[in-house]
Amino acid sequence: MRIAVTGSIANDHLMTFPGRFADQFVADQLHTVSLSFLVDKLDVRRGGVGANIAFGMGQLGTKPILVGAAGQDFDDYRAWLDRHGVDTASVRISETLHTARFVCTTDADHNQIGSFYTGAMSEARLIELKTVADRVGGLDLVSVGADDPEAMLRHTEECRSRGIPFAADFSQQIARMDGDEIRILLDGATYLFSNEYEKGLIESKTGWTDAEILAKVGHRVTTLGAQGVRVERAGEAPIEVGCPEEERKADPTGVGDAFRAGFLSGLAWGVSLERAAQVGCMLATLVIETVGTQEYRLRRAHFMERFAKAYGDEAASDVRAHLS
Repeated sequence: MRIAVTGSIANDHLMTFPGRFADQFVADQLHTVSLSFLVDKLDVRRGGVGANIAFGMGQLGTKPILVGAAGQDFDDYRAWLDRHGVDTASVRISETLHTARFVCTTDADHNQIGSFYTGAMSEARLIELKTVADRVGGLDLVSVGADDPEAMLRHTEECRSRGIPFAADFSQQIARMDGDEIRILLDGATYLFSNEYEKGLIESKTGWTDAEILAKVGHRVTTLGAQGVRVERAGEAPIEVGCPEEERKADPTGVGDAFRAGFLSGLAWGVSLERAAQVGCMLATLVIETVGTQEYRLRRAHFMERFAKAYGDEAASDVRAHLS
């Protein structure tokens, strides 16, 4: 099963300020703020929704096709993804713009000041999925993730016009989208991904009820944080899957992307929806135990041991052959 993953590709520059931002502001001078924070820690990490999902799928051996836009500074990032099983040949490289970048400083109280540079991500709207499909011999599913909004609309409309099944996954971009855009992006989707808060926001912005949305998509996949995930289909009982026990909780960033990577990999393997959701929850657990969205290591024996403990030997048997 050939799955293309569209979405943002970005570098994260995360800094730590040992003091408190609140101590640095003068109440009657806020209109002329001019501050520089001397930070004592810098982490540079690979990120972006599309890249995170593709990395996780690569770890599981499902050979995803990453579709997005990056800058001339993408060479090292590309090599990293290639080494981890991601097809990066359909990433557009901008001739003038840098790869998207998130720069964030966190103080001792965990308050944050951040900036997001869109950069080359804005050129994702220039990518045609037909070119991608022709290169790889056709596409069985396209995951339309958070990206340049125009790119998300173009990819969705192209999937519909060419009859390519697609998954709608707005994540961070849902805050800036209006009801008309959301209605366009989800109508006819084979899968609709969201967390529980985004689920309510989708219903509020579109004016559609849960039942109406479920009638417009094949499957509605809602992540529930520590409670796991719920997969719904019109006219059928929902599938609910819990999360494996965590060994520690290090950093929740990228957990949703990891779930999607596991779930999509399960679809690529042809296992049941329940098994796909279980794989997604297991991979998400590995990410929450690691600082960074692509810093975890998938050791297959360890993965299967924990998977069997969480979901039973029968579930592990259904997955083991695909993972190995």
